[in-house]
Amino acid sequence: MARTRSDSPPLFEVVSTPDFTREKRAIKAEQWPVAGVDEAGRGPLAGPVVAAAVILDPKRIPKGLDDSKRLTAEAREALFAKILKGALAVSVSSICAESVDEINILRASLTAMKRAVDGLILQPKLVIADGRDVPPGLPCDGEALIKGDQRSQSIAAASIVAKVMRDRMMTRCSAHHDAYGFNSHMGYGTIRHRDAIKAHGPVSRLHRMTFAPLKAGLEGEDRQTAFLGDEEPKAAHQRVAG
Repeated sequence: MARTRSDSPPLFEVVSTPDFTREKRAIKAEQWPVAGVDEAGRGPLAGPVVAAAVILDPKRIPKGLDDSKRLTAEAREALFAKILKGALAVSVSSICAESVDEINILRASLTAMKRAVDGLILQPKLVIADGRDVPPGLPCDGEALIKGDQRSQSIAAASIVAKVMRDRMMTRCSAHHDAYGFNSHMGYGTIRHRDAIKAHGPVSRLHRMTFAPLKAGLEGEDRQTAFLGDEEPKAAHQRVAG
């Protein structure tokens, strides 16, 4: 007799690792090359949002690719070097804090992703982007993949490249503004960072002045998520995979 499916929750969280399944389907559908796209720096109080686009070589996929947030800094750096060496194409783009304030963080993230795709030396036939939104204005079909950095190796590679590049930018910022400790928190709203803002004020052109607590004078609830409800442009050939 067949076993019935249990309604009980699993005792342990099932951790998925990215693979090349979506890319292989695209190859069979003659949608190759496929570019994975992701961004880093959507939530910090300071610094740019950085996006990367990566077209992996199916014959030279680095081992250990994963969501950059699940990797140590040392592992990210090692994989970063392997990605740059073995990928067919890699491109990086960033949007500064001032522009984030002008157009909001969602649009800034999508714009950075689109620019990263435009910078690839190979034009993809399909772009798979992490999250719920397809960057508008792509030169090819686009698909949004929820938790894509944990499902697609191409997106995982892009997440690593974007994270490493942004961390390096913030470390450089720390050398010029050592009182803020950017090299330790990369611009996120840690206690140390908030205390530094209270003591020294925000840094012009580096802090995101529309983000709470900066907008609220270090008081009140975080308003940055309100941007996510803004109407956003839709891309042609857009698909969302849950």
